[in-house]
Amino acid sequence: MSYKVFIDGRHGTTGLKIDERLSGRDEIEILSIPEDKRKDPAVKAEYINAADVVFLCLPDAASRESVALLAPDNTRTRFLDASTAHRTHPAWVYGLPELNAGQRERVRKAQKVAVPGCHASGFIMLMHPLIAAGIVPADYPASTYSITGYSGGGKEMIASYEEAGALGDNMKSPRFYALGLAHKHLPEMQAMTGLAHKPLFTPIVGNFAQGMVVAVPLLPRLLGRPVAAKDIQHFYSEYYAGETFVQVMPADPAPALDNGFLPATACNDTNRAEIFAFGHEDQILVAARFDNLGKGASGAAIQCMNLMLGLEESAGLAV
Repeated sequence: MSYKVFIDGRHGTTGLKIDERLSGRDEIEILSIPEDKRKDPAVKAEYINAADVVFLCLPDAASRESVALLAPDNTRTRFLDASTAHRTHPAWVYGLPELNAGQRERVRKAQKVAVPGCHASGFIMLMHPLIAAGIVPADYPASTYSITGYSGGGKEMIASYEEAGALGDNMKSPRFYALGLAHKHLPEMQAMTGLAHKPLFTPIVGNFAQGMVVAVPLLPRLLGRPVAAKDIQHFYSEYYAGETFVQVMPADPAPALDNGFLPATACNDTNRAEIFAFGHEDQILVAARFDNLGKGASGAAIQCMNLMLGLEESAGLAV
């Protein structure tokens, strides 16, 4: 059986990756809208309503406009939105199948799925289990930082790093951004973890194309119970047991490190996320490493599509 897929925003960073990942699959037929009709609402509506699955790889406002083009009686076409427009919307299912025991089935049955943000994916994989289990209290003063490759900034940022000409020192160094502390992923980071307050989030972009690490420091003295890094690692191992795309690294992380360093690029070109717990009885650092273009974007979207169409969840995805 063949499924018709329409990628609205096919020429953006995420859209291109989805197209690349799906183009070789026999069971997927990609619907291609003529270049000069991409922004024609009437033509776009025809493609949306002809598709089994629509990927929205657009700015927020454009995603909302495309969803509105669905015919009122169309219950067949299913949406996967890679923008931030619907990630906390109650009518949309959050596209992280590993979130909890029931989330995979919710994704499978949903007509509308919001694909998680890359930074948010790592933070939620780390913090949701701990808060749900009561290990971390909901009112914990959480902070997190994330370093990501420049592809996460889209076409303009990619061009600024890759266009001809030597990079200045400022571009060569890691750069903090979103210093107004109002990053667009914060609402989902709070909503999907159950935190009472938004975390203090400081993202960093580096002079490398793709790959990322999201890290969260934890202070056991603020958790209300004695807990060490090895306990957190054991808990994660049980929570994510059996998951194909989330791998909890050993309590001794040395073999997974590069001479004591944690490179952000080790999961590139896969849909794998690796979970680490570093530290001791007094201080803990939990971290998630994955490809910002994989589990942080297009890979996550395709994983959800596979579930929604009743296909093998890992089809077309590297672990």
